Amino acid sequence: MTKIDFYILNAKAVKDRLLFVCRLVDKIYKKGHQVYIHTDDEATTAYLDKALWEFRRDSFIPHRRLDHLSEPPSPVEIGHDQDPTEHQDILINLATQPPDFFSRFSRVSEVVIQQPELLNASRNRYSFYRDRGYPMQTHPIE
Repeated sequence: MTKIDFYILNAKAVKDRLLFVCRLVDKIYKKGHQVYIHTDDEATTAYLDKALWEFRRDSFIPHRRLDHLSEPPSPVEIGHDQDPTEHQDILINLATQPPDFFSRFSRVSEVVIQQPELLNASRNRYSFYRDRGYPMQTHPIE
């Protein structure tokens, strides 16, 4: 059964959320896992694509956008309206709703910030997973 992790950031800015995602992806990738980052829109996908290249000078995270399938497959992929058929290891969900395919993954990571609209959506996702009996953990991040 898919395990769900909620990372609760004390931050309010979306940029802080996306920077945390870059650090999380770096850690997951270095452990040898595949990661699919699911976003709500093109703008967030593009931002993460760029951020994964630039967030650390001493680190390289090979990745590709799912809407750029001409590039070779990568252990880290980003998309917003595609089904990541090749990935089933770890999903980082940045979308407002859980994607239909979330249960194919062994783990789902949800990153929560203290912005009212996003916080409310995070609470709804938490209830969604809880009501369906998925094992969940929360991780407060200072």
